[in-house]
Amino acid sequence: MSNFTSSSEFLLLEFSDIRELHLLHFFVFLAIYLTAVTGNLLIIVAVALDYHLHTPMYFFLVNLAILDLGLVSVIVPKAMANSLMNSRSISYFGCATQVFFYPLFGGSDIAFLTIMAHDRYVAICNPLQYETIMHKGACIQMAVSAWISGIVYGTLHTGGTFSITFCSNIINQFFCEIPQLLKLSCSDLYLVEIGLLVLSFIVVLGCFFFIVLTYKEILATVLRIPSVQGQKKALSTCLPHLTVVSLLVFTGMFAYVKPPAKTSSDLDILFAVLYAILPPLLNPFIYSMRNKEIKTALLKLFNSGHSSSTNRTLP
Repeated sequence: MSNFTSSSEFLLLEFSDIRELHLLHFFVFLAIYLTAVTGNLLIIVAVALDYHLHTPMYFFLVNLAILDLGLVSVIVPKAMANSLMNSRSISYFGCATQVFFYPLFGGSDIAFLTIMAHDRYVAICNPLQYETIMHKGACIQMAVSAWISGIVYGTLHTGGTFSITFCSNIINQFFCEIPQLLKLSCSDLYLVEIGLLVLSFIVVLGCFFFIVLTYKEILATVLRIPSVQGQKKALSTCLPHLTVVSLLVFTGMFAYVKPPAKTSSDLDILFAVLYAILPPLLNPFIYSMRNKEIKTALLKLFNSGHSSSTNRTLP
C-alpha cells in the first residue's frame, strides 16, 4: 500500500477465524471491562463519599482509578465491537485516538504511581513533616503535573507515529500498539518515534528505580516500628503499590523493548493483555483487598445503599 492516507483504515489482528470463538472473546472482554469499570468506579465513589479518605494517598488513588478507567476504555470496547461484528477494521482516526490516549493514560499512570511512592515515603519515614510537605496545594500541583506530562507524552507519540508513511494497513495486534505500527513504516521517519520510545523507556525505568529505592527505605523504616499492627498497616499500603508497578513496567517492557518480528506471536498478545488490560482490572482488587480503610468505606457504601432500598420498600 504505497499511499496510505487518513481516509483509509487499518486491519487489526483476529483472535480466531471461528465465529463461535469471536463471540467467546466478546463475552470475555465484556466481563473484563465491566469488572474493571465497576471496581474503579467503586473506589472513586467510596473515596468521594467518605470524608475519612480525603487524604493525599486516596486523592492520588482516585486519580489512578480515573486513569485506569481511561486505559481500559481506550482498547477493550473496540476489541469487543470487532469480535461481536466479526470485523478487523479500525479507522485511521480511531487508531490515532488509541495511540494518543493510551500513552496519555499510561504515562500519567506511571507518574501517579511515582507520586504515590513519594507520598508513602513521607508518611512513613518522615511522619512529623507529612502535613507540611504533602499539603493540599502540593498535591494538586503534583496531580496537574502528572496529567500534563501524560498529555505531552501522548501528543509526542501520536505525532511521531503518524508522521511516518505506512506501507501496509495490517497491524499484528488487537489494538493500535505503537511498536506494531512502526513495523509498517516505509520511511526513515520512524526513527523519530524509536527515539521517543527509547527516551520513554529511560524515564519509566528511572521512575521504577525511584519507586523500588523508595520502598527499600520504607521497608527499612517499617521493620523498626515496634508495633506489629503498625508494620501491617504500613505494608498493606506499600506492597499492593509495588505489585502494580512491577506488573505494569515489566510486561510493558516486553512489548516495547523486545526485537521486532515480522508476525505477532501468542506471547505478544499475552503480554499486550497483561500490560494494557490487567492493571486496570486488578488495581481495584489489589487496593481494596489489602487496604482496611477502603474495605470499610466500601462496606459503608453498600450498607447505606441497602438501607435506602429497604426504606423505600417499607409502607
